[in-house]
Formats: sequence, structure tokens, C-alpha cells
Amino acid sequence: MSELRSLVLRNRSYRRFDETHRIERDTLVELVDLARHTASAANRQPLRYILSCDPETNARIFPCLAWAGYLKDWPGPAPGERPTAYIVITVDTRIAKDWWCDDGIAAQTMLLGAVERGLGGCMIGAIQKERLREALSIPEPLFIRLVLALGKPAETVVIEDLEPGGDIRYWRDERGVHHVPKRRLEELIVAG
Repeated sequence: MSELRSLVLRNRSYRRFDETHRIERDTLVELVDLARHTASAANRQPLRYILSCDPETNARIFPCLAWAGYLKDWPGPAPGERPTAYIVITVDTRIAKDWWCDDGIAAQTMLLGAVERGLGGCMIGAIQKERLREALSIPEPLFIRLVLALGKPAETVVIEDLEPGGDIRYWRDERGVHHVPKRRLEELIVAG
């Protein structure tokens, strides 16, 4: 298996972490450095990042996020399983009003870099943006797009083939294993 394929397959949306495993700021800077080398629409490079790896700031970020829409009875990670770092991805609207898919490219690149370092994360778009802006004193020209929650994974996530017409919703079994149905390759390729 290629190294890239291995990273992609290990890069799951982890939502429970070992909170005793600290992530250093230097690691977050390295992840942003990976992202800055990726493609950017018209090469405008409008993304700006807010880094957090200290417990106080993390505690201000955590309540601004929604964790797993399909797990209706789960409010998110409990104390002891919360992320130990976050990267808030913003767009500097003075540079670009449309950023196409820059944020997704950057987020995926940073998550792959995290997996390479034995970490994991979750790309979160369900954000109480004004609450987060206030909690972190984010200046107005920065538009909040995504938050990467990062840490040492403390859960098992498995991929399962989705039968045609099957349910795409992820779920947890009685052991807490997180199951993620994925459409089959032959269903995705429509021509060629």
C-alpha cells in the first residue's frame, strides 16, 4: 500500500481523544506550514490560522462547536476525551471574498500531517461563529470557516461499504466503535 493511501485510510474524523497527550505549538505551526504549500485559488492565499494548544484557550473553543450530528444523544467528548489542540481556519476577507475550496485543501493537508505524526482530528464546520469570535477576540476582517480539533485518538473508527440505497449515517456500536459507511467505488465512477 502506498504511503499516501495509508495516511488517507488512517485519517478518520476522530471525536474522542486522550486528553493527557499534549500537542506542542511547534506541531501546529508545522501543520500550518504544510497547508501554506498547497494550492490556492488564483494564488491569493487568504487563509489565516488561529492556533490553540493551551487548556484555557481550548476550553473557550470547545463549547462553540457541535460534534456529531448523526449521534443525537451524544453531546460531544467528555472531559478527558476532548481535543488538546485546535486550528481555527479563517479567511481574510480583505484579500478574498470567495475562497473556493482553499479551506478544505488546507484542512485535509493538515489532518494528513497530523496522522503522519500519530495524531488525529476532526474537521468541524458546525461552529457558533459569533460566540467563537468573541471567545478568541477574532478581528472582523477574518471570517471563520472551519475548526480542526486535534489530539491523540482515543477511539476506533472503521469504514464499511455502503450498500446501494443504504444509510450514510455514521453510528457507534455497544463497544463505542465508530462505524462510517462509505459508498462503493463503482457507485462513484459514472463514466470512463
